[in-house]
Amino acid sequence: MLKLILPLLMLMNFSSSWNVVQLGIMFVSFMFGLNCYHNFCVYSLGFMFGVDYMSYIMIYLSLWIMSLIILSSQKIKNLNNFYSSFITVNLLLVLSLVVTFSSMDYLLFYISFEMSLIPTLILILGWGYQPERIQAGIYMLFYTLAFSLPLLGSLLVLFYMSGSLTMNLGQSVYESGYMEVIWYFAMIWAFLVKLPMYMFHLWLPKAHVEAPVAGSMILAGVLLKLGGYGLIRVLIMFQSMNNKFCWLWVSLGLVGGSFISLMCLRQVDMKSLIAYSSVAHMSLVLCGVMIFSWWGLSGGVVVMVGHGLCSSGLFCLANIVYERLGSRSLLISKGLLSFMPSMGLWWFLLSVSNMASPPSLNLLGEISLITSVVSWSSVSMMGLSLLSFFSAAYTLYMYSLSQHGLFYNCLYACCSGKVQEYLSLFLHWLPLNVLILNTNLLMM
Repeated sequence: MLKLILPLLMLMNFSSSWNVVQLGIMFVSFMFGLNCYHNFCVYSLGFMFGVDYMSYIMIYLSLWIMSLIILSSQKIKNLNNFYSSFITVNLLLVLSLVVTFSSMDYLLFYISFEMSLIPTLILILGWGYQPERIQAGIYMLFYTLAFSLPLLGSLLVLFYMSGSLTMNLGQSVYESGYMEVIWYFAMIWAFLVKLPMYMFHLWLPKAHVEAPVAGSMILAGVLLKLGGYGLIRVLIMFQSMNNKFCWLWVSLGLVGGSFISLMCLRQVDMKSLIAYSSVAHMSLVLCGVMIFSWWGLSGGVVVMVGHGLCSSGLFCLANIVYERLGSRSLLISKGLLSFMPSMGLWWFLLSVSNMASPPSLNLLGEISLITSVVSWSSVSMMGLSLLSFFSAAYTLYMYSLSQHGLFYNCLYACCSGKVQEYLSLFLHWLPLNVLILNTNLLMM
């Protein structure tokens, strides 16, 4: 893993030259993409580090999204808005994500999991837009910290009991006393908040709305995936316990996802709508991961990758509109099709991917997840049908309200889009719709 970590550390020396860092991260992600050429279960093994297929996919996603973030945040460079600090913070963030996804030790995983919170907080507080960003940052910090302290305690208990914190080496928990139930809940709570599960999602829309485009893209693209990844890693030890509480998480996921979808239909803030739609998509991932079947796990990973690319692209689009109009309101940004015609195609392509249309990765993942949830219980068809219907409904609502209608009279002139913006959107859309051609890697 040093051949990945060292280049990222070296790039911090070039934080004052934007183009070097941008090309450097793109090159690192390209080289890492060529790295998976064998069928070993775990490779690149080193001291507490190692990469299996799921880690590989998540690290690749982190590097890819980070290269697109720097491509999309060009305005910070143009306005000379402390851009060398911005680059350093982003590199620290991607470094902590790489360490999180490649750690084979639960304690190192916990430390780097928490470490990724600090650069995200700095991004929101330093480069956010409104004064409310301080409240949003504190919300995010305390939600995550309060629920991840029990995780640390339960990891220490695990070390005391099994003598090892190496993943897949500790013993499974088969007892079913009340202490084991508390232990199980303490272990998964932090990841449910990060996912975020319905009822613990309140920090997410706030953080998204106040964050700059880089913060929104990394939050939607990678940081929400930390929750799903952590659940998959931790639930191996609690399989018998998880069977008893599976009904709770699946029902919360389906009911909560339907409620959140209804919330999406009454949003007027573009970013807020995309943020709430993230919660709806991740609630379906929660159902698949908690059922812990082969279809559920594979579908969960595929939806995490597809949603990461799609949601990040939509935040990039919302930022492009915000830079032109100075507003994220759907009431002001009407009629964009006649105002920015060539951008309308990207709105359409990413919107239909968001509602899981073919040939996007979201379709493949949602089919797998629906299969796994229905095979677990046929009653869940109600919740799944509501989720699928409303997912199309709020995406169409966002697309039609922003693209059609009479545009705002105060707008007089604007460029439809720069080549760099089109490149960023294309690099979001291409893997989202081409990876479905080779699904044997993604389907675990």
